Amino acid sequence: MEVGAGAALGTALAVGLGALGAGLGDGLATYSAVQGISRQPEARGAIFSTMLIGIGLIEAIPIIGVVIAFMLFGKVA
Repeated sequence: MEVGAGAALGTALAVGLGALGAGLGDGLATYSAVQGISRQPEARGAIFSTMLIGIGLIEAIPIIGVVIAFMLFGKVA
């Protein structure tokens, strides 16, 4: 396998798996937050702010994946 082909494959995997993982993580975090709010409505503010912080951290994964993809894509061209 040539270096360019390996870099292209790595680019696709970095972006695709990063997006897949972030989507699953966002869904699970939102699901759990809705479950928690439905069980304890008085704790809505704390649960919601904690969920937003968690989702922000989860979303860092695909951003890092895109940066890695750009770095690898520079080796393809």
